Amino acid sequence: MILDRSAPAVTMLREQAVSLFREGVAASDPERAVIAALESRVGEIAAANRVILIALGKAACPMARAALPYVGGKLHIACAVTNSENVAAIDGVDVIAGGHPLPDEGSIAGAYAIERAARSAAAGDLVLVLVSGGGSALICAPAPGVSLADKIALNSALIRCGAEINEINAVRQQFSRLKGGRLAQLASGAKVLSLILSDVPGDDVGIIASGPTARPSASASDALGIISRYGLYDRLPATLRGHIDNLSLRGPETSFAHVENVIVGSNGISLQQVMDSAGADYPVVVKADDWLSGDVSDVAETLHRMAIFASSQRGPVAIVAGGEPTVRVAGNGIGGRNQELALRFALLNEWTSIKRPWVFLSGGTDGRDGPTDAAGGIVDPGSTAWMRKLGCNPVALLENNDSYHALETSGDLLMTGATGTNVADLQILLMQ
Repeated sequence: MILDRSAPAVTMLREQAVSLFREGVAASDPERAVIAALESRVGEIAAANRVILIALGKAACPMARAALPYVGGKLHIACAVTNSENVAAIDGVDVIAGGHPLPDEGSIAGAYAIERAARSAAAGDLVLVLVSGGGSALICAPAPGVSLADKIALNSALIRCGAEINEINAVRQQFSRLKGGRLAQLASGAKVLSLILSDVPGDDVGIIASGPTARPSASASDALGIISRYGLYDRLPATLRGHIDNLSLRGPETSFAHVENVIVGSNGISLQQVMDSAGADYPVVVKADDWLSGDVSDVAETLHRMAIFASSQRGPVAIVAGGEPTVRVAGNGIGGRNQELALRFALLNEWTSIKRPWVFLSGGTDGRDGPTDAAGGIVDPGSTAWMRKLGCNPVALLENNDSYHALETSGDLLMTGATGTNVADLQILLMQ
Protein backbone atom coordinates (compact mmCIF):
# COMPACT_ATOMS: atom_id res chain seq x y z
CA MET A 1 0.00 0.00 0.00
CA ILE A 2 1.31 3.44 -0.88
CA LEU A 3 1.14 5.74 2.14
CA ASP A 4 3.38 8.57 0.95
CA ARG A 5 1.04 11.10 -0.67
CA SER A 6 4.06 12.79 -2.27
CA ALA A 7 5.25 9.63 -4.07
CA PRO A 8 5.91 10.63 -7.71
CA ALA A 9 3.57 7.99 -9.17
CA VAL A 10 0.65 9.02 -6.95
CA THR A 11 1.26 12.73 -7.42
CA MET A 12 1.32 12.35 -11.19
CA LEU A 13 -1.84 10.24 -11.25
CA ARG A 14 -3.71 12.72 -9.08
CA GLU A 15 -2.69 15.64 -11.29
CA GLN A 16 -3.66 13.75 -14.44
CA ALA A 17 -7.06 12.76 -13.03
CA VAL A 18 -7.92 16.33 -12.06
CA SER A 19 -6.75 17.61 -15.46
CA LEU A 20 -8.89 15.04 -17.29
CA PHE A 21 -11.90 15.97 -15.15
CA ARG A 22 -11.48 19.64 -16.00
CA GLU A 23 -11.25 18.78 -19.71
CA GLY A 24 -14.49 16.83 -19.44
CA VAL A 25 -16.21 19.78 -17.79
CA ALA A 26 -14.90 22.17 -20.45
CA ALA A 27 -16.24 19.93 -23.24
CA SER A 28 -19.79 20.83 -22.20
CA ASP A 29 -19.05 24.52 -21.70
CA PRO A 30 -22.50 26.15 -21.87
CA GLU A 31 -21.42 29.30 -23.70
CA ARG A 32 -19.66 27.32 -26.41
CA ALA A 33 -22.70 25.05 -26.77
CA VAL A 34 -25.19 27.92 -27.13
CA ILE A 35 -23.03 29.77 -29.64
CA ALA A 36 -22.68 26.65 -31.80
CA ALA A 37 -26.44 26.11 -31.75
CA LEU A 38 -27.42 29.72 -32.54
CA GLU A 39 -24.96 30.17 -35.42
CA SER A 40 -27.39 28.23 -37.60
CA ARG A 41 -30.46 30.07 -36.27
CA VAL A 42 -29.64 33.63 -37.29
CA GLY A 43 -32.35 33.72 -39.96
CA GLU A 44 -34.97 32.28 -37.62
CA ILE A 45 -34.19 34.94 -35.02
CA ALA A 46 -34.30 37.71 -37.62
CA ALA A 47 -37.74 36.57 -38.76
CA ALA A 48 -39.23 36.79 -35.26
CA ASN A 49 -41.17 39.85 -34.18
CA ARG A 50 -39.63 39.80 -30.71
CA VAL A 51 -37.48 37.42 -28.64
CA ILE A 52 -38.31 36.40 -25.09
CA LEU A 53 -35.22 34.95 -23.43
CA ILE A 54 -35.65 32.54 -20.51
CA ALA A 55 -32.73 30.70 -18.89
CA LEU A 56 -32.95 28.28 -15.99
CA GLY A 57 -30.53 25.94 -14.27
CA LYS A 58 -26.98 25.97 -12.97
CA ALA A 59 -25.66 27.14 -16.35
CA ALA A 60 -28.35 29.80 -16.88
CA CYS A 61 -26.01 32.80 -16.70
CA PRO A 62 -23.33 31.69 -19.18
CA MET A 63 -26.01 30.37 -21.54
CA ALA A 64 -27.92 33.67 -21.42
CA ARG A 65 -24.72 35.68 -21.88
CA ALA A 66 -23.83 33.65 -24.97
CA ALA A 67 -27.30 34.14 -26.49
CA LEU A 68 -27.55 37.92 -26.08
CA PRO A 69 -25.42 38.89 -29.13
CA TYR A 70 -27.70 36.79 -31.33
CA VAL A 71 -31.02 38.28 -30.21
CA GLY A 72 -29.84 41.91 -30.43
CA GLY A 73 -32.57 44.50 -30.92
CA LYS A 74 -35.25 41.78 -30.99
CA LEU A 75 -35.07 41.23 -27.23
CA HIS A 76 -38.36 41.98 -25.46
CA ILE A 77 -37.71 40.54 -22.00
CA ALA A 78 -34.99 38.34 -20.48
CA CYS A 79 -34.68 36.50 -17.19
CA ALA A 80 -32.31 33.88 -15.80
CA VAL A 81 -32.71 31.75 -12.68
CA THR A 82 -29.68 29.96 -11.28
CA ASN A 83 -28.11 28.88 -7.98
CA SER A 84 -26.35 31.44 -5.81
CA GLU A 85 -22.85 30.12 -6.61
CA ASN A 86 -23.37 30.77 -10.32
CA VAL A 87 -25.13 34.14 -10.17
CA ALA A 88 -23.54 36.77 -12.42
CA ALA A 89 -24.76 40.21 -13.46
CA ILE A 90 -25.77 40.39 -17.14
CA ASP A 91 -26.83 43.63 -18.79
CA GLY A 92 -30.43 43.46 -19.89
CA VAL A 93 -31.18 40.21 -18.03
CA ASP A 94 -33.07 39.88 -14.75
CA VAL A 95 -30.91 37.36 -12.85
CA ILE A 96 -32.48 35.62 -9.86
CA ALA A 97 -30.87 33.20 -7.38
CA GLY A 98 -32.94 30.16 -6.50
CA GLY A 99 -32.31 27.36 -4.02
CA HIS A 100 -30.56 24.07 -4.80
CA PRO A 101 -30.82 21.17 -4.09
CA LEU A 102 -33.95 22.31 -2.25
CA PRO A 103 -36.11 25.21 -3.52
CA ASP A 104 -36.42 28.43 -1.53
CA GLU A 105 -38.12 31.81 -1.79
CA GLY A 106 -35.74 32.71 -4.62
CA SER A 107 -37.01 29.67 -6.53
CA ILE A 108 -40.55 31.01 -6.15
CA ALA A 109 -39.51 34.48 -7.37
CA GLY A 110 -37.64 32.96 -10.31
CA ALA A 111 -40.61 30.86 -11.32
CA TYR A 112 -42.94 33.87 -11.26
CA ALA A 113 -40.47 35.86 -13.41
CA ILE A 114 -40.36 33.03 -15.95
CA GLU A 115 -44.14 32.74 -15.97
CA ARG A 116 -44.53 36.47 -16.67
CA ALA A 117 -41.97 36.31 -19.46
CA ALA A 118 -43.61 33.30 -21.14
CA ARG A 119 -47.09 34.79 -20.87
CA SER A 120 -45.87 37.98 -22.59
CA ALA A 121 -45.19 36.07 -25.83
CA ALA A 122 -47.50 36.66 -28.78
CA ALA A 123 -47.93 35.21 -32.24
CA GLY A 124 -44.79 35.80 -34.32
CA ASP A 125 -42.50 35.92 -31.28
CA LEU A 126 -39.67 33.53 -30.52
CA VAL A 127 -39.32 32.24 -26.96
CA LEU A 128 -35.72 31.13 -26.53
CA VAL A 129 -35.47 28.84 -23.50
CA LEU A 130 -32.04 27.82 -22.21
CA VAL A 131 -32.24 24.80 -19.91
CA SER A 132 -29.59 23.19 -17.73
CA GLY A 133 -29.49 20.79 -14.81
CA GLY A 134 -30.76 21.90 -11.44
CA GLY A 135 -33.72 23.69 -12.95
CA SER A 136 -36.24 21.52 -11.11
CA ALA A 137 -35.33 23.01 -7.73
CA LEU A 138 -34.32 26.43 -9.00
CA ILE A 139 -37.77 27.27 -10.35
CA CYS A 140 -40.60 26.46 -7.99
CA ALA A 141 -44.16 27.19 -9.10
CA PRO A 142 -46.29 24.99 -6.84
CA ALA A 143 -49.61 23.72 -8.10
CA PRO A 144 -52.68 25.32 -6.48
CA GLY A 145 -52.94 24.33 -2.82
CA VAL A 146 -49.27 23.33 -2.56
CA SER A 147 -46.87 25.55 -0.58
CA LEU A 148 -43.12 26.07 -0.80
CA ALA A 149 -42.72 24.10 2.44
CA ASP A 150 -44.67 21.26 0.82
CA LYS A 151 -42.40 21.29 -2.24
CA ILE A 152 -39.29 21.28 -0.02
CA ALA A 153 -40.65 18.31 1.93
CA LEU A 154 -41.41 16.47 -1.31
CA ASN A 155 -37.98 17.16 -2.82
CA SER A 156 -36.22 16.14 0.39
CA ALA A 157 -38.16 12.88 0.63
CA LEU A 158 -37.46 12.02 -3.01
CA ILE A 159 -33.74 12.73 -2.69
CA ARG A 160 -33.32 10.83 0.59
CA CYS A 161 -35.23 7.70 -0.47
CA GLY A 162 -32.73 6.87 -3.22
CA ALA A 163 -35.10 7.41 -6.16
CA GLU A 164 -33.55 7.73 -9.63
CA ILE A 165 -33.52 11.20 -11.21
CA ASN A 166 -36.18 10.24 -13.77
CA GLU A 167 -38.45 9.05 -10.96
CA ILE A 168 -37.86 12.22 -8.95
CA ASN A 169 -38.77 14.41 -11.91
CA ALA A 170 -41.82 12.31 -12.80
CA VAL A 171 -43.24 13.07 -9.36
CA ARG A 172 -42.21 16.73 -9.23
CA GLN A 173 -43.94 17.42 -12.55
CA GLN A 174 -47.31 16.68 -10.93
CA PHE A 175 -46.90 19.42 -8.34
CA SER A 176 -45.83 22.29 -10.61
CA ARG A 177 -47.26 24.97 -12.91
CA LEU A 178 -44.13 24.98 -15.14
CA LYS A 179 -42.71 21.46 -15.24
CA GLY A 180 -43.89 18.70 -17.56
CA GLY A 181 -44.25 20.98 -20.60
CA ARG A 182 -46.39 23.57 -18.85
CA LEU A 183 -43.89 26.39 -19.50
CA ALA A 184 -44.10 25.80 -23.25
CA GLN A 185 -47.89 25.86 -23.09
CA LEU A 186 -47.85 29.34 -21.54
CA ALA A 187 -46.34 30.57 -24.82
CA SER A 188 -48.56 28.53 -27.12
CA GLY A 189 -49.02 31.40 -29.55
CA ALA A 190 -45.30 31.76 -30.23
CA LYS A 191 -42.45 29.59 -31.47
CA VAL A 192 -40.50 27.97 -28.59
CA LEU A 193 -36.88 26.98 -29.14
CA SER A 194 -35.30 25.23 -26.17
CA LEU A 195 -31.52 24.67 -26.06
CA ILE A 196 -30.74 22.07 -23.43
CA LEU A 197 -27.65 21.05 -21.49
CA SER A 198 -28.39 17.45 -20.48
CA ASP A 199 -27.58 15.90 -17.11
CA VAL A 200 -29.74 12.77 -17.41
CA PRO A 201 -29.41 9.31 -18.98
CA GLY A 202 -30.34 9.13 -22.63
CA ASP A 203 -30.67 12.93 -22.81
CA ASP A 204 -34.43 12.68 -22.35
CA VAL A 205 -35.74 16.25 -22.68
CA GLY A 206 -38.79 15.27 -20.65
CA ILE A 207 -36.57 14.63 -17.62
CA ILE A 208 -33.98 17.43 -17.72
CA ALA A 209 -35.09 20.10 -15.21
CA SER A 210 -38.39 18.18 -15.15
CA GLY A 211 -39.05 19.01 -18.82
CA PRO A 212 -40.51 22.55 -18.76
CA THR A 213 -40.73 22.65 -22.57
CA ALA A 214 -41.15 18.94 -23.28
CA ARG A 215 -44.11 16.67 -23.70
CA PRO A 216 -44.78 15.16 -20.24
CA SER A 217 -42.51 12.18 -19.61
CA ALA A 218 -44.84 10.54 -17.11
CA SER A 219 -48.50 10.53 -16.14
CA ALA A 220 -50.08 11.10 -12.76
CA SER A 221 -50.52 7.35 -12.39
CA ASP A 222 -46.76 6.91 -12.97
CA ALA A 223 -46.07 9.41 -10.20
CA LEU A 224 -48.45 7.61 -7.86
CA GLY A 225 -46.63 4.35 -8.55
CA ILE A 226 -43.27 5.92 -7.63
CA ILE A 227 -44.65 7.41 -4.42
CA SER A 228 -45.98 3.97 -3.48
CA ARG A 229 -42.80 2.10 -4.49
CA TYR A 230 -40.64 4.13 -2.12
CA GLY A 231 -43.20 4.28 0.68
CA LEU A 232 -43.31 8.08 0.61
CA TYR A 233 -47.00 8.73 1.15
CA ASP A 234 -47.01 8.52 4.95
CA ARG A 235 -43.82 10.62 5.20
CA LEU A 236 -45.32 13.65 3.47
CA PRO A 237 -47.34 16.55 4.94
CA ALA A 238 -51.11 16.21 5.01
CA THR A 239 -51.51 18.92 2.35
CA LEU A 240 -49.35 16.93 -0.06
CA ARG A 241 -51.18 13.71 0.72
CA GLY A 242 -54.41 15.50 -0.12
CA HIS A 243 -52.97 16.64 -3.45
CA ILE A 244 -51.77 13.10 -4.16
CA ASP A 245 -55.21 11.70 -3.38
CA ASN A 246 -56.69 14.04 -6.01
CA LEU A 247 -54.13 13.35 -8.71
CA SER A 248 -55.66 12.16 -11.93
CA LEU A 249 -54.44 11.64 -15.45
CA ARG A 250 -53.79 14.86 -17.31
CA GLY A 251 -56.53 16.12 -19.56
CA PRO A 252 -56.55 15.92 -23.34
CA GLU A 253 -53.05 15.97 -24.85
CA THR A 254 -51.95 19.48 -25.70
CA SER A 255 -50.01 20.28 -28.84
CA PHE A 256 -46.24 20.72 -28.82
CA ALA A 257 -46.03 21.50 -32.55
CA HIS A 258 -44.74 25.00 -31.72
CA VAL A 259 -41.84 23.63 -29.63
CA GLU A 260 -38.37 22.49 -30.70
CA ASN A 261 -36.05 20.94 -28.09
CA VAL A 262 -32.34 20.66 -28.96
CA ILE A 263 -29.61 18.97 -26.86
CA VAL A 264 -26.46 21.13 -27.03
CA GLY A 265 -24.29 19.51 -24.31
CA SER A 266 -24.33 16.25 -22.36
CA ASN A 267 -22.52 13.82 -20.11
CA GLY A 268 -21.75 11.69 -23.15
CA ILE A 269 -19.95 14.59 -24.85
CA SER A 270 -17.87 15.25 -21.72
CA LEU A 271 -17.13 11.56 -21.24
CA GLN A 272 -15.91 11.23 -24.82
CA GLN A 273 -13.52 14.15 -24.27
CA VAL A 274 -12.10 12.44 -21.17
CA MET A 275 -11.60 9.22 -23.12
CA ASP A 276 -9.92 10.98 -26.04
CA SER A 277 -7.56 12.90 -23.77
CA ALA A 278 -6.76 9.89 -21.59
CA GLY A 279 -5.81 7.92 -24.71
CA ALA A 280 -2.71 10.08 -25.16
CA ASP A 281 -1.09 8.61 -22.03
CA TYR A 282 -3.06 5.43 -21.42
CA PRO A 283 -2.90 2.72 -24.12
CA VAL A 284 -5.87 0.97 -22.52
CA VAL A 285 -8.97 3.13 -21.94
CA VAL A 286 -12.02 1.26 -20.66
CA LYS A 287 -15.49 2.80 -20.63
CA ALA A 288 -17.94 1.60 -18.00
CA ASP A 289 -21.69 1.43 -18.63
CA ASP A 290 -23.21 4.20 -20.69
CA TRP A 291 -24.74 5.64 -17.52
CA LEU A 292 -23.79 4.75 -13.95
CA SER A 293 -26.92 4.58 -11.84
CA GLY A 294 -28.30 2.74 -8.86
CA ASP A 295 -27.16 2.68 -5.27
CA VAL A 296 -23.70 4.16 -4.74
CA SER A 297 -22.52 1.07 -2.85
CA ASP A 298 -23.28 -1.15 -5.86
CA VAL A 299 -21.59 1.31 -8.21
CA ALA A 300 -18.46 1.37 -6.03
CA GLU A 301 -18.28 -2.42 -6.06
CA THR A 302 -18.74 -2.56 -9.82
CA LEU A 303 -15.98 -0.03 -10.50
CA HIS A 304 -13.63 -1.70 -8.02
CA ARG A 305 -14.17 -5.09 -9.66
CA MET A 306 -13.41 -3.51 -13.03
CA ALA A 307 -10.24 -2.02 -11.59
CA ILE A 308 -9.07 -5.35 -10.16
CA PHE A 309 -9.63 -7.04 -13.51
CA ALA A 310 -8.03 -4.21 -15.51
CA SER A 311 -4.97 -4.19 -13.23
CA SER A 312 -3.87 -7.44 -14.85
CA GLN A 313 -3.36 -5.58 -18.13
CA ARG A 314 0.13 -4.48 -19.04
CA GLY A 315 0.94 -0.80 -19.06
CA PRO A 316 -1.09 2.21 -17.93
CA VAL A 317 -4.88 1.75 -17.78
CA ALA A 318 -7.70 4.30 -17.54
CA ILE A 319 -11.30 3.47 -16.65
CA VAL A 320 -13.85 6.22 -17.22
CA ALA A 321 -17.55 6.46 -16.50
CA GLY A 322 -20.37 8.96 -16.24
CA GLY A 323 -23.78 9.08 -14.66
CA GLU A 324 -25.49 9.81 -11.39
CA PRO A 325 -25.61 7.17 -8.62
CA THR A 326 -28.03 7.52 -5.74
CA VAL A 327 -27.44 7.58 -1.97
CA ARG A 328 -29.79 6.39 0.73
CA VAL A 329 -29.36 8.86 3.57
CA ALA A 330 -29.60 7.26 7.01
CA GLY A 331 -27.19 9.45 9.00
CA ASN A 332 -26.85 13.13 9.77
CA GLY A 333 -23.41 13.77 8.27
CA ILE A 334 -22.65 15.80 5.17
CA GLY A 335 -21.38 14.74 1.78
CA GLY A 336 -22.66 13.85 -1.66
CA ARG A 337 -22.87 10.87 -3.98
CA ASN A 338 -19.43 11.53 -5.48
CA GLN A 339 -17.72 11.88 -2.11
CA GLU A 340 -19.40 8.73 -0.85
CA LEU A 341 -18.47 6.84 -4.01
CA ALA A 342 -14.82 7.83 -3.64
CA LEU A 343 -14.75 6.87 0.05
CA ARG A 344 -16.45 3.52 -0.61
CA PHE A 345 -13.94 2.77 -3.38
CA ALA A 346 -11.02 3.48 -1.05
CA LEU A 347 -12.49 1.23 1.67
CA LEU A 348 -13.13 -1.60 -0.79
CA ASN A 349 -9.48 -1.44 -1.72
CA GLU A 350 -8.56 -2.25 1.89
CA TRP A 351 -10.27 -5.62 1.47
CA THR A 352 -9.02 -6.39 -2.03
CA SER A 353 -6.16 -4.16 -3.10
CA ILE A 354 -5.22 -3.11 -6.60
CA LYS A 355 -1.63 -4.26 -6.94
CA ARG A 356 -0.29 -1.14 -8.63
CA PRO A 357 -0.38 2.64 -8.13
CA TRP A 358 -3.85 4.05 -8.75
CA VAL A 359 -6.06 7.10 -8.26
CA PHE A 360 -9.87 7.25 -8.36
CA LEU A 361 -11.79 10.50 -8.90
CA SER A 362 -15.54 11.00 -8.82
CA GLY A 363 -16.86 14.52 -9.32
CA GLY A 364 -19.96 16.50 -10.21
CA THR A 365 -19.42 18.57 -13.33
CA ASP A 366 -21.23 21.50 -11.70
CA GLY A 367 -18.52 21.72 -9.04
CA ARG A 368 -20.89 21.00 -6.18
CA ASP A 369 -21.59 17.56 -4.73
CA GLY A 370 -24.66 17.50 -2.53
CA PRO A 371 -25.00 20.33 0.03
CA THR A 372 -21.22 20.89 0.19
CA ASP A 373 -18.56 23.12 -1.33
CA ALA A 374 -16.72 20.15 -2.90
CA ALA A 375 -17.20 18.75 -6.39
CA GLY A 376 -16.47 15.23 -5.15
CA GLY A 377 -13.49 13.19 -4.02
CA ILE A 378 -10.17 11.87 -5.29
CA VAL A 379 -8.61 8.92 -3.44
CA ASP A 380 -5.53 6.73 -3.75
CA PRO A 381 -4.11 3.63 -1.97
CA GLY A 382 -3.06 5.69 1.04
CA SER A 383 -6.30 7.61 1.62
CA THR A 384 -7.92 5.51 4.34
CA ALA A 385 -4.61 4.97 6.16
CA TRP A 386 -4.15 8.74 6.33
CA MET A 387 -7.68 9.17 7.65
CA ARG A 388 -6.98 6.75 10.51
CA LYS A 389 -3.51 8.19 11.16
CA LEU A 390 -5.11 11.60 11.63
CA GLY A 391 -7.72 10.29 14.06
CA CYS A 392 -10.61 9.69 11.66
CA ASN A 393 -12.67 6.47 11.45
CA PRO A 394 -13.75 6.32 7.77
CA VAL A 395 -16.14 3.40 8.29
CA ALA A 396 -18.03 5.17 11.08
CA LEU A 397 -18.20 8.38 9.07
CA LEU A 398 -19.47 6.50 6.02
CA GLU A 399 -22.21 4.89 8.10
CA ASN A 400 -23.25 8.38 9.17
CA ASN A 401 -23.23 9.61 5.54
CA ASP A 402 -20.34 11.90 6.51
CA SER A 403 -17.99 11.29 3.60
CA TYR A 404 -17.11 15.00 3.47
CA HIS A 405 -15.27 15.00 6.79
CA ALA A 406 -13.52 11.71 6.04
CA LEU A 407 -12.14 13.05 2.75
CA GLU A 408 -11.42 16.45 4.26
CA THR A 409 -9.24 14.78 6.90
CA SER A 410 -7.09 13.01 4.28
CA GLY A 411 -6.96 15.97 1.88
CA ASP A 412 -9.02 14.08 -0.68
CA LEU A 413 -11.84 16.53 -1.40
CA LEU A 414 -12.08 17.59 -5.05
CA MET A 415 -12.48 21.37 -4.95
CA THR A 416 -13.20 23.18 -8.22
CA GLY A 417 -15.69 25.87 -7.30
CA ALA A 418 -18.85 26.39 -9.35
CA THR A 419 -18.14 25.51 -12.99
CA GLY A 420 -21.17 27.11 -14.65
CA THR A 421 -22.20 23.85 -16.30
CA ASN A 422 -23.99 20.70 -15.18
CA VAL A 423 -23.86 17.42 -17.11
CA ALA A 424 -24.05 14.98 -14.17
CA ASP A 425 -20.94 13.22 -12.83
CA LEU A 426 -17.65 11.90 -14.18
CA GLN A 427 -15.59 9.06 -12.72
CA ILE A 428 -11.93 8.58 -13.64
CA LEU A 429 -9.68 5.72 -12.49
CA LEU A 430 -6.03 5.81 -13.52
CA MET A 431 -3.50 3.01 -12.96
CA GLN A 432 0.22 2.91 -13.73
